[in-house]
Amino acid sequence: MKISLADSKSTAQQDRKQDYVAIARSLAQEFAATAIERDRVGGTPKYERDRIRSSGLLNLIIPKEYGGIGETWITALQISRELAKTDSSLAHVYSYHHLGVVIPHLFGTEERKAQFYTDTVTNNWFWCNALNPLDRRATLTPDGTGFLLNGTKSFCSGSKDSDILPITAVRQDTSELTIIVIPTQREGIQIHDDWDNIGQRQTDSGSISFDQVRVYDSEVFGDRTRADIPFRTLRSCLTQINLAHIYLGIAEGAFAAAKDYTCTQGRPWLTSNAPSVTQDPYILKHYGEMWVDLQAVSSLTDRAAAILQAAWEKGIDLTTEERGKCAIAIATAKIAATKIGLDVTTRIFEVMGARATTSKYGFDRYWRNLRTFTLHDSVDYKIHDLGNWVLNDQLPNPSFYT
Repeated sequence: MKISLADSKSTAQQDRKQDYVAIARSLAQEFAATAIERDRVGGTPKYERDRIRSSGLLNLIIPKEYGGIGETWITALQISRELAKTDSSLAHVYSYHHLGVVIPHLFGTEERKAQFYTDTVTNNWFWCNALNPLDRRATLTPDGTGFLLNGTKSFCSGSKDSDILPITAVRQDTSELTIIVIPTQREGIQIHDDWDNIGQRQTDSGSISFDQVRVYDSEVFGDRTRADIPFRTLRSCLTQINLAHIYLGIAEGAFAAAKDYTCTQGRPWLTSNAPSVTQDPYILKHYGEMWVDLQAVSSLTDRAAAILQAAWEKGIDLTTEERGKCAIAIATAKIAATKIGLDVTTRIFEVMGARATTSKYGFDRYWRNLRTFTLHDSVDYKIHDLGNWVLNDQLPNPSFYT
């Protein structure tokens, strides 16, 4: 059989992608050994973050011309999903690094995009996320030589042990919600150890205080509320498809853990005539239904990721309609991942039984992590957007969450 040059190139690209996903799987297996205990104690997963640093995967999405790997969002999302199967906190901070590193690409000039991409590769920077648009307590005040940043920001995921801090602050002179990118260790920045939630315990998603923090003109990227250029609004689409993949990864991890427990430690119910738990008709029913549901979400998230990648490649030429249809596909996937994920992470106990609630197994962390993370933004409003699209052909208006 004759293989064309195009076929050869496609195969080579697929092999490289699998290499990066294989690295993620290896890291996930390593992290799994301590995931239950780390979930119990919370705090900063410093060792694990350093393992991610040394893996080279922080440069995954950065284009090759700036020294990066130049992979697609499809691969980046697959990696986040793999990590989420065993440790959704690390998937969280790793994925938000990519959402941060493209901020200069989305909102900056070509020069600043090149600068931040190149500096990230050179210094192996780990970005975090403090954009939270609902918290507008941080203010940016011009002082003649630049700006001063003051106030507080909440839900600053991955802030501890990070190198670069992208945030939003309200400009005092224009009232614009302005994007800023500054070094995490700059004088006047205090990261608080106040993240104490039921899930995502190692994401360091607490608050940060700013006291007369110096911000230079080159670190200011303008008003985040502007929606005149569709490509500039794609950051929320990136966030939403990222969440869908992590939610799915958590559910897939819960399913795999339950399957292993059922096969190795499960027992038939006392009135069951089945020779083993794996032959029990009700157990088989639950697993069959969960499998179908997870396959449906997987198909939706894969499709949405492909649409997102196509939108990303359009760049500044992305149209309003293309952006809107991308948002619809992503919202569909995220809603499904939320609903089915919460069902699966609860339902696994029905196929494992009472003994599986023993704390040493840590099976509850799947639900706790997913329940915490799925409250990122309202599913009800996404369903409303979809209904408006289905009945009225109305694409959702770009926002911080659509």
